[in-house]
Amino acid sequence: MRGRAFIGTSGWVYPTWRKHLYAGVPMRAWLRRASETFDALEINGSFYTQIASATYARWAAETPPEFRFTLKGHRFVTHYRRLGDCTDSVIRLRDPARALGRKLLAVLWQLPSRFACDLARLDGFLTAIEHWPEVRHVLEPRHRSWFVPAVAERLADAGVAVCLSDAPDFPMWRAVTTDLVYIRLHGHTRKYASSYRRATLCAWAHEIAGWLAEGRDVHAYLDNDAEGHAVPNALALRDEVSVLTRSPARGHAACSTGRVCAP
Repeated sequence: MRGRAFIGTSGWVYPTWRKHLYAGVPMRAWLRRASETFDALEINGSFYTQIASATYARWAAETPPEFRFTLKGHRFVTHYRRLGDCTDSVIRLRDPARALGRKLLAVLWQLPSRFACDLARLDGFLTAIEHWPEVRHVLEPRHRSWFVPAVAERLADAGVAVCLSDAPDFPMWRAVTTDLVYIRLHGHTRKYASSYRRATLCAWAHEIAGWLAEGRDVHAYLDNDAEGHAVPNALALRDEVSVLTRSPARGHAACSTGRVCAP
């Protein structure tokens, strides 16, 4: 069975989007507009603060039935506790987020760029997230020392996906450990700012189409929001994936650049 692609942006409250997505739209309606444009969005505020259950419930009510969220895990777990002794913190994030119901698909845990591999802490973290079994979990390591078979094996055994992160100042680990593939495009040349070339988005679309054909679900979120590029880049990536996957019976498919590959 072919997997499903979820393509959107990291967050949605950006004043620069008034120039395109939110033109003429009051701020109170920004989530509704964004959720009608994309089929999933990444919640970033949860990395910095504890969001109330009532807020999550309101977001669930404001978005279309088939729309989905992913959630960024709180930095207390990843940056302050550095995955150690974090069960209570995972539960504190879990309980209010459950108000999103079935609209919450995954939780992303972003590690600090200077946090080197620590297998003991990883093992403790994997035990802690067992208290939140109804969602998928994704780890975004930003230090190359994590990119080893021992980590990949632990993540695969726990059903935790690796986040493929594209940025100019930390490495990307292209490991695929589960039937979920999670991508964050932070800006290839200037983190959070640079726009992606169409050819680059086409290349990502071909990879996404390949994973979908393998039966994996793929999440891809554009995080280059500083100059307003996330929205047009996400829409372009979605269009490229759609071109490659709309006719699975065909022997080959080509994206807008003319590049051809087997689906």
